[in-house]
Amino acid sequence: MNLTSPSHVKAWCIENGFHPNRTLGQNFLIDRNILDAIIAGAGVKAGYNVLEIGPGLGVLTEALLACGARVTAVEKDSRLASRLAEALGNPTDLRVLEADALELELDALLAEGFDACVSNLPYSVGTRILINIALHPLAPKSITVLVQTEVAERLAADPGCDARGQAGVWLQLDHDVALVRAVKASCFWPRPEVGSSIVRLDRHPCALTPGERVWFFDLTRYAFMHRRKQLGASLRKAPEPLGRDDAALAALFAAAGIVPTDRAEQLTNAQWQSLARAFARA
Repeated sequence: MNLTSPSHVKAWCIENGFHPNRTLGQNFLIDRNILDAIIAGAGVKAGYNVLEIGPGLGVLTEALLACGARVTAVEKDSRLASRLAEALGNPTDLRVLEADALELELDALLAEGFDACVSNLPYSVGTRILINIALHPLAPKSITVLVQTEVAERLAADPGCDARGQAGVWLQLDHDVALVRAVKASCFWPRPEVGSSIVRLDRHPCALTPGERVWFFDLTRYAFMHRRKQLGASLRKAPEPLGRDDAALAALFAAAGIVPTDRAEQLTNAQWQSLARAFARA
C-alpha cells in the first residue's frame, strides 16, 4: 500500500482491526513532502547502517531502504513488528527488533556501528530515547528525528532563551543541534494535538575527560532543577559533593569565568564545561 496515503493507511487499520495507540505515540506520517524532507535532512546514502526507532507501518523504513541503506528497526508493538518485514517485501537489508527502545542493551546494539539514527519518535518517551542514544559513547555520527516542536526548540535553544534547559545543554555537549523543518499536525494520522519538527544532531568532539563529564552532568542537573535561582545561591545550598561555601564558590566561578548571579539557562556550553573542569580540579 501507499504508506503516505491517508486512505490506504486508514483502510489497512480498519481491515486488520488495528487501533493506533496514543500511549505508544502511534501517529503515522502520511505526507510525502515531509517524508522527503526527513530523508534529505538525514543525508542517508547507499551503504549506510541506519537505526530507526518506532517504524510503525514502515513509511520511513521504506524510504531509507530505497536510499540503499541497511536498516535496523526497533518496534515495541508486536502487531506492527511482526508485519513490517513482510509488508515491505522481506528486504535483505532490513532487520526488525521487537523491543522497547527504553530497555535496549545499547552497548551491544550501538557497537554494530550505525552511521545514522533516523526516526519518528513517540511524543511520550521521545526525549528519553533520544538522550539515551545521543549521549552513548557509541552514538551514531548523525541523528535526525521527528519530535514535538516544543521539545525540538528546547534541544536547539541558545543560552539566554526561555526554552534553554537540561536536555538541550546535555545534547549540545556532544552535538551540533539544528532545527530542519516544522511539521504540521495534519501530516499525521491520527492527527496529534501539537505540531512536530525535524531536528538533526551532528556529533562533534568533546574536550572533557570522563571525570569532568560526571561533574558536567551533576552540575547541570542540579542547576536546572533550581533554574529560578542564581547559580551562586543554588550551589551554596547543594548537597555534597556539589555544595561549597561562598569563598570556594567564588574561586570556582572566577576560574570558569562565570558570574555567580547568572542563572542556569544563561550559561553557554563552554562555560558549563569550564565550571566542570574547575570542580574536577578542586
